[in-house]
Amino acid sequence: MNKGLMFLGASVAVLSMASTAWAADAGAASASVTAASSADGAGSIEEVIVYGRGETRQLQTVTQADILSVAPGSSPIKVIAKLPSVNFQSADPFGAYEWAVRISVRGFNQNQLGFTLDDVPLGDMTYNNFNGLHISRAVSSENLGAAQLAQGAGAIDTASSSNLGGTLMFRSLDPSEEFGGLAVASYGSDDTYHGFLRLESGLLPGGGRGYASVGYHKGNKWKGYGKQEHFQVNTKFVQPLGAATLTAFVNYSERKEDDYQDLSLDLIRRLGYRADNIGNDWATAVAIANAYQQGKPFPAPYRTPDEVYYDAMGLRRDVIGALRLDWQVAEQLKLKTTVYGHRNDGQGHWDSPYVPSYLALPGGAPISMSSQNYRVIRKGVVASLSYDLGERNTVEGGFWFENNHFYNPRVYYALDATGTNRPIDKWQKDPFFVQRIYDYHIKTRAYHLQDTWRVTDDLKINFGFKALEVSNDIVTRRGSPVINGEITAKKSFLPQVGLNYRLNDSGEIFAAYAENMRAFTTAPFQTSQAGFDLIKNSLQPETSQSVEAGYRFHSGSLEGVVAGYYVKFKDRLVSTRVGPAILGGPTALANVGGVTSKGLEATGTWKFADDWRLFGSYAYNDASYDDDVVTGAGVLVAAIAGKTVVDSPKHLSTLELSYDNGGLFGSATASYQSKRFSSYTNDASVPSRTLVDLSLGYRFRGEGWTDGLEVQANVANLFDKKYISTIGTLGYPYNDPNGTFQNLLVGSPRSAFVTVRKTF
Repeated sequence: MNKGLMFLGASVAVLSMASTAWAADAGAASASVTAASSADGAGSIEEVIVYGRGETRQLQTVTQADILSVAPGSSPIKVIAKLPSVNFQSADPFGAYEWAVRISVRGFNQNQLGFTLDDVPLGDMTYNNFNGLHISRAVSSENLGAAQLAQGAGAIDTASSSNLGGTLMFRSLDPSEEFGGLAVASYGSDDTYHGFLRLESGLLPGGGRGYASVGYHKGNKWKGYGKQEHFQVNTKFVQPLGAATLTAFVNYSERKEDDYQDLSLDLIRRLGYRADNIGNDWATAVAIANAYQQGKPFPAPYRTPDEVYYDAMGLRRDVIGALRLDWQVAEQLKLKTTVYGHRNDGQGHWDSPYVPSYLALPGGAPISMSSQNYRVIRKGVVASLSYDLGERNTVEGGFWFENNHFYNPRVYYALDATGTNRPIDKWQKDPFFVQRIYDYHIKTRAYHLQDTWRVTDDLKINFGFKALEVSNDIVTRRGSPVINGEITAKKSFLPQVGLNYRLNDSGEIFAAYAENMRAFTTAPFQTSQAGFDLIKNSLQPETSQSVEAGYRFHSGSLEGVVAGYYVKFKDRLVSTRVGPAILGGPTALANVGGVTSKGLEATGTWKFADDWRLFGSYAYNDASYDDDVVTGAGVLVAAIAGKTVVDSPKHLSTLELSYDNGGLFGSATASYQSKRFSSYTNDASVPSRTLVDLSLGYRFRGEGWTDGLEVQANVANLFDKKYISTIGTLGYPYNDPNGTFQNLLVGSPRSAFVTVRKTF
């Protein structure tokens, strides 16, 4: 029996889900997160959005109630998408297919944001991640208690070296003090099933408590051929030690994802919305490879070898764990320390027509399996010490150290004439051709110091700074181009200041200013040795200056926030020619100017009747390039000054109507996104779209097996809208007037899922 049937069967048999109380320490804002429900069901709608009352910056927290409202197996980032200024895209109904997942906030893309789980850094959560992993692999969504988004000035102590823009901090559930557990069984479109089981120890002798969970998710792609499969194990334990508390977690993830093919506007017009890889047609894949290698016409309707591949798949295996100590050293002195480790192994397979297997395997196919391999080994510590000086001041300082070894080969595996000797969903070894092996070492050192000054009972001011230094070095172990060297990004003073003034019991104003730096990734090394030598002493890391201010209100049945912001993004990095072409100037990373973003955000919740809630958010963002792109010799590459930033919609809005009387519950959510540009010169774009999702469920009451039983149905893309979701999968061209650049993925059609839960 396979893993999916085994764990789904266990889930159905147990039919349990633990809706245990959770205490997500997600900063000061989460202190107001309370899951409020009454015994008679009146006013039983749980708080799902918390608006950061008392904070000096724009901040919202999504609670567990909202995370569980979507179909099981969904990425928690999909829930965050309803918050203002969040542009989230994916090509599957769960928002979990990592190649397609994109999130941007206020014009900053995913690799310019910061992400953490229980204070442990997740890197920038990009697909080819060299310094972290995606939240969907870090923890099961059922074990998440809260997700906190800072759209602009992220917390100064966030362990991130990429947060030019906002930060997204996830908190896992703490173990329950009661013995019990939780199980989830879900089935739906594309033969998708999801099983999850969590067992809670309850209080143990000595006061400790813990849980262990196992989850399995598997479904077919909604178009083409292939599957998405994910297996997870999570464990967490909390042990009080007098004035201290020790918390430990270890999580394991194994993910297999058949890829959707990257499309272009032209391919969508010619081949249709459901164009995809041809995993059921080996003969055509061979014909395309032979045509390319022999210079002959491609089989209709294909025109290039990249319009379709036989198959492609990403394999990822992760183990991540941490040990955290919270210690009240003295009445006014508190220490918090988190030691963590993470190992990732990955292979990204695709069947390549460019390197034939018959070069190494007599009688082999004209196709080989190309693989981008990964190994990330990280270890680090995040620590802070706070001292309360009395009623008015609290001083806090800390550091973040991380050592990271990133091993990154590019290899090819031989396929026989039938293409069946190497299943694409299996881990491969013994390549016949090693194109290159790069070995990176990344050292991160960050420090911060801040003071919270309660000037009066109504006025609070935060001020402080952080220092960040990240050094990257590369050694070429094999292959070409041979690149060796080191580059460092360093800023010793990145200030941040904010204030909050309480006007009355129902309103407050806030304002914040922050400076941030994004450390170099592996991109500076994606050139020749000559190219790297030209830039290594002059290249500047990207930086940002953010200003935001707003009004937060909370009066009776209505609460929300209105905010405005202005951001200057400097030293934007783009690959361009760094020397005169006549002298053979290589292409390398270069600073090409800045970006200016300004906008408005509004979001609120109105509990207009018992059991009813209306949530709405709107954001306007005007993000444009300040400068044209020129070469190192001053030659114009692209006239983009004044053009809108790619994948940056000017308008985003969400409207959600919810009902919950303690038994019957449900919601309808409509989200709108305006036009987005997919080329730097704005000559290619994808149209606006509006999507509607629906959920409906019922919680049974009583004793015996119905106690805690819950049934839920979810429908994504209710009106079966055809739309383009992710853009920029293969980067962005300067110009694309004919829409032929393959950097698009289309969104999934209508899909439905039914879930059964029960606590025990």
